[in-house]
Amino acid sequence: MQKPSKMIYMDHAATTAVDPRVVEAMLPYFGTRYGNASSIYGLGQEAAKAIDEARRTVADILACQPREVIFTSCGTESDNLALRGVGWARRNLGKGNHIVTSSIEHHAVSHTCEQLEKHFGFETTYLPVDQHGLVDPDDVGRAIKDNTTLISIMYANNEVGTIEPIAEIGQIAREKGVPFHTDAVQAGGTLGLDVNELNVDLLSLSAHKFYGPKGVGVLYVRQGVPLLPTQTGGGHEHNYRAGTENVPYIVGLATALKIAYEELEANNRRIAALRDRLIEGVLGRIVEVALTGHPTNRLPNSASFVFKYIEGESMLLNLDLAGVCASSGSACGSASLEPSHVLLALGIPHEVAHGSLRLTLGRENTTEDVDYVLEILPGIVQKLRAMSPLYKANVMRKT
Repeated sequence: MQKPSKMIYMDHAATTAVDPRVVEAMLPYFGTRYGNASSIYGLGQEAAKAIDEARRTVADILACQPREVIFTSCGTESDNLALRGVGWARRNLGKGNHIVTSSIEHHAVSHTCEQLEKHFGFETTYLPVDQHGLVDPDDVGRAIKDNTTLISIMYANNEVGTIEPIAEIGQIAREKGVPFHTDAVQAGGTLGLDVNELNVDLLSLSAHKFYGPKGVGVLYVRQGVPLLPTQTGGGHEHNYRAGTENVPYIVGLATALKIAYEELEANNRRIAALRDRLIEGVLGRIVEVALTGHPTNRLPNSASFVFKYIEGESMLLNLDLAGVCASSGSACGSASLEPSHVLLALGIPHEVAHGSLRLTLGRENTTEDVDYVLEILPGIVQKLRAMSPLYKANVMRKT
């Protein structure tokens, strides 16, 4: 098949293009409405009003109070603030220093837990997952101790797309009186975010995952949950997060989130159909390949695989030459030569985990895009396996 005239982008779990409607909403706050929201004169108050409106928009989607919405610089900062802020605050109140999380969290959570352990005297329990990447809520309940001060389990996994039983875990946390945080960065824009239905006390989002700008995020904090600021200075964001507010990006985040949830059902239905076509085609046309993550309880846009006897990076390079953007595991860890910690936690052997491929679809993708990938990917895999000593040793020898 001839290389397409346009790039085919299938890495929406890494980032998304900013929606033109979002750009339009942001533009005035770069120019004519450039005021500092902390200033008392008209230009500043105009900026403050825009932030207030954005906060209400986000609060409506989360079904929370506007005061419970904190704007941050990204999902990573939101996760960091949740873990450190609640961990430090509750330890100061004598509520303990034990955190419960999972073995498949984004590094924004897992590395923060590791730092809290190494430098601040915290203890962390990393829960296992099953072969599909699911956390067992009963494991969460069993892990809670008298000194457990926070539970943090992601809503949906960024690498394999598995959706976790957040509401059930949240109910257990609530019964035990332990605050519950979820990293919902990968779920934002595709799954429901009603914090009461989810039974969460803290929730992290990042705008660039749902067609908003990079560099702005949200941390929802339920009223009454103690949070010690980790960034100090002025009294911005209700004294939880100091720093002059990024007005255009905050407006962009709220606009993007509003659009995503207005168009949620139609987008999810169409994209999930493309995802299923892609999964069925890959598994049907290529041997020695397996779907990773839950077969059905997964994000509507997420298709992830492991291919035996080849390297994921080689597949990415060949796909790029053919005009397709994809990923091997998490974009945040793409520079690492180590296999994904998520895939290893699922029980996938080290040598197989190296052959991972993540294809995540978005609004602009079409049936033609999927069919093009299904046309070229078998040839790429065949070519790489023909050069692979592992393939020759394990497959060709048997034939």
